[in-house]
Amino acid sequence: METEVEKIYRNYSSIDKIIDEKIASNLQEKSFYVVDMLDIYKKHLRWLQVLPRVRPFYAVKCNNLPEIVAFLASLGTCFDCASKQEIDQVLACGVDPANIIYANPCKTKYFIKHAKSVGVDLMTFDNELELHKIAQINPGARLVLRIKGNERTSRCKFNIKFGADLDICYDLLKVAKQLDLNVVGVSFHNGSDCEEADAYHQSIAACKAVFTMGKELGHDMTILDIGGGFPGDDRARVSFEELAATINSALDSFFPPGCGVDIIAEPGRYYVASSMTLATMVIAKRVQYDEKLGHDGYMYYLNDGVYGAFNNVIFEHGIPTPQLLDERTRSKRKLRSTVMWGPTCDSIDCIRRDFTFPELQVGEWVIFKNMGAYSCCVATTFNGFERATVIIAEKPFD
Repeated sequence: METEVEKIYRNYSSIDKIIDEKIASNLQEKSFYVVDMLDIYKKHLRWLQVLPRVRPFYAVKCNNLPEIVAFLASLGTCFDCASKQEIDQVLACGVDPANIIYANPCKTKYFIKHAKSVGVDLMTFDNELELHKIAQINPGARLVLRIKGNERTSRCKFNIKFGADLDICYDLLKVAKQLDLNVVGVSFHNGSDCEEADAYHQSIAACKAVFTMGKELGHDMTILDIGGGFPGDDRARVSFEELAATINSALDSFFPPGCGVDIIAEPGRYYVASSMTLATMVIAKRVQYDEKLGHDGYMYYLNDGVYGAFNNVIFEHGIPTPQLLDERTRSKRKLRSTVMWGPTCDSIDCIRRDFTFPELQVGEWVIFKNMGAYSCCVATTFNGFERATVIIAEKPFD
């Protein structure tokens, strides 16, 4: 019997078709994204099936395209916001303030006041001075203590900036009690693209210890936030299912069903990384002799670069994987030593260097998949180059 997703997919325009049609009509030689909403929908269903006890709070910072945020809101997803602007964007989609966590441990006073005024009272902290600030502005807030996660194998790490060490948690909880503040839970973040499933077991075990501290001091501990770090595409060394199996086992051990604890998470790239495909054009080409290989190599200049869609090369140590517009032609082309540059007049603007790729011609289009996380939302217009345009494929429910 045909599943609901299969019914939707049967009537869904292919991303390849949308790209072909856009290129055929693209007279401005601009790069562009295509957003696959069906991919996001399938990710949501996958989450509900694989992590049934964990409510997802989408991390808006990962990709704040209005269409994506509104679509996730329509699916009943909750949200992790880090600023006034993100909170307002989510509220404008009709999201209940109770379904938002203000998950920035270090907040401006004005933003705390604003969160209070719109009914967002769940927020994180990781140090004593933040407690005093909150006590002054919103003493009725529900607080979540963020501890350092196990990010040993993660690609992007956060402990250097956020998270309390375990040995100071008791004192922080004690100060919160003295200030008559409500600490309701504990959170951690194991860093982006965590490659060790057991890291979640260790971090959840640490949260259990902090829960015990909080209860001893009289705090009503009811929320566990296991953060983000979940893979967003199939290139990850550890699959989402592997991480989920370890998480579910740890939750059953330390926070079993019926314990009265609401378990949430802050997935970002998990939801959107594989949903966006970027199309770029070769605007220039140079021949450069490769002494190591003993033959000519090619340097290509694309109409997007690290100041735009490929900023993840700098900020996340990303390694973009180009594809030919028509992969069927790959076997007919010579493989050459390749460097791909962005369009700006800055030598930092290098997308990828020293790899082998089929020879390209000026005017040819190159495709990059898995470009939905921390790409368009961080892009700049440095050197006067415009950001890539965005094409939204029709929503699954349209």
